[in-house]
Amino acid sequence: MTRLENRKNDETRTVKFTRNYTKHALGSVLTEFGDTKVITTASVEIGKPKWMSKDDARGWLTAEYSLLPSSTSTRCQRERSKVSGRTQEIQRLIGRSLRACVDLEKMPDVTITIDADVIQADGGTRTASICGGFVALSDAIEKLLADGTLKENPILEPIGAISAGIVDGEVRLDLNYEEDSHAQVDSNVVLTKSGKIIEFQTTAEGEPYEFEKMMEIFNIASKGISEIIEKY
Repeated sequence: MTRLENRKNDETRTVKFTRNYTKHALGSVLTEFGDTKVITTASVEIGKPKWMSKDDARGWLTAEYSLLPSSTSTRCQRERSKVSGRTQEIQRLIGRSLRACVDLEKMPDVTITIDADVIQADGGTRTASICGGFVALSDAIEKLLADGTLKENPILEPIGAISAGIVDGEVRLDLNYEEDSHAQVDSNVVLTKSGKIIEFQTTAEGEPYEFEKMMEIFNIASKGISEIIEKY
């Protein structure tokens, strides 16, 4: 069956990273997965979170995520005083995914915050945020190494993320909103460049699915992630 963008089932949408997108953040990227567009920035503070022990030799990396009001077809409210459960889940996913690719002991007394602001949503916003977040993080790390704030590069290896699922009985890669909203199975996959698993989150939206389909989803996602990392 032909997809809306005339893609094959194992093809991603057009993926693009525009670096140095904003002026003040050490790392800033406009990430585009088809019509999904996310601005990711990496901000750096000297010091560690208050909850960390003074004797803890590590730095820290965290993430915040938001859908801007006009990013969807109907205006969504700004989350000013209370963050929704969905937003919390996505923030934690982005944060733990990016922490998995750094050695926090190599960035002592440094806190990096990755902000992912969705300016246009058409499916896959969380996985686009992770990819853009990694690119913004990499650019910020390069500047911290250049100015002497960091002595060693804490990045262990690149990571990437992609959505996949089963739509109309077919395993498809990088679902847009229309496909995602009709998917029988929905998946978000985060892998390192060497293929190690950070996240493999797969959910049946209706009837259970076979193990073979799960492996097909994983394999198609792995292919897509490899292609995305090559674009960094």
